[in-house]
Amino acid sequence: MSYVDRFIQRISSRAVRFTVIRLIMIGATVLLAMAASGETCRSGADLDDATRNTLTSAGIRNFDLIAKGDAVSLKQNAIPSLAADFSGIEAVVKDNSSALQGSRATARSPFLLEAEGTSALAHAEFYCGVFGASGQTRESAVFYLNNLAPGKYGVVILDANTSKGPYAVSLILQQAGSDWKIGGLYVKAAQFAGHDSAWFVARAKEFESKGQVHNAWLYYTEARVLISPLPFMSTAATDKLYDDSQKIQPSDFPADGKTASLSSGSATYKLTAIYPDAVGNDLDLIVKYEVPYISNTNQAYQSNLGVMKALLTKYPELREAFASVVARAVDPSGRDYGTLQAMKDIK
Repeated sequence: MSYVDRFIQRISSRAVRFTVIRLIMIGATVLLAMAASGETCRSGADLDDATRNTLTSAGIRNFDLIAKGDAVSLKQNAIPSLAADFSGIEAVVKDNSSALQGSRATARSPFLLEAEGTSALAHAEFYCGVFGASGQTRESAVFYLNNLAPGKYGVVILDANTSKGPYAVSLILQQAGSDWKIGGLYVKAAQFAGHDSAWFVARAKEFESKGQVHNAWLYYTEARVLISPLPFMSTAATDKLYDDSQKIQPSDFPADGKTASLSSGSATYKLTAIYPDAVGNDLDLIVKYEVPYISNTNQAYQSNLGVMKALLTKYPELREAFASVVARAVDPSGRDYGTLQAMKDIK
């Protein structure tokens, strides 16, 4: 699979989890090393007016098409590999056009990423803007991309106040000759049930003050999700939330690729992920764990119930912070079987 295909899958998915990339630049030697590697970023005052205006205009033009639900025109503006399989983008447009309809977009200062060379970069890091001695500033950003093909990419982030609250619409544009074609689209609400990132930070601190570090850590996670428009973008704000959450990260929760064991009677479950997920007006808790197979759905269902009960028995504080639990049994191939239960029904 090509880089573009993988890239599109990441930013088109409606189930993308946000992973904060903690990237710190120390001194001019790092700046020189980044420039020498063929990964450059221009933004703000470093971006010439012509390129800034072109990217911004392309972003607003495509935003208007998204708000109108005009997937046909968007497809015509897409790079060939995306246009060949446009179903993911069509789903994003369909899911969000009603919220965006009639709204006007305000574009943030765009970013121009340039990857030089003749082959894909396994791990590309783009440092944009001005950095201080301790890392990022208010005007900086970092983009972290794997298997990036050589070329020029524009990142245009647009903010819109809609009838359903504030939204962020991010377009990834790829230069094709003199045109900028759509290489990816990501649309997300900046609030959940009327609550923004700052609200979740405040609740996280309340949980922390009560000694409920698991709830606090999970709410910091949701705060980072809401404040960051893209899963591969890091800013001073997301770095601050990352630092705050790291101080209280529970050692008995799975995180950073490490699993955690959860026991219930004679059964022991290997948890691979625990994170919050906004569903409607409910904030649910997702827990994933390993199973050898899921072909027997009755067995998987009972196993899911067992995980939920064991989880709330060990961490009763979770009942206060979430409406429901979704347990997902995941087999070695990545297939899963999920079960949702309201907190009141888990006994």
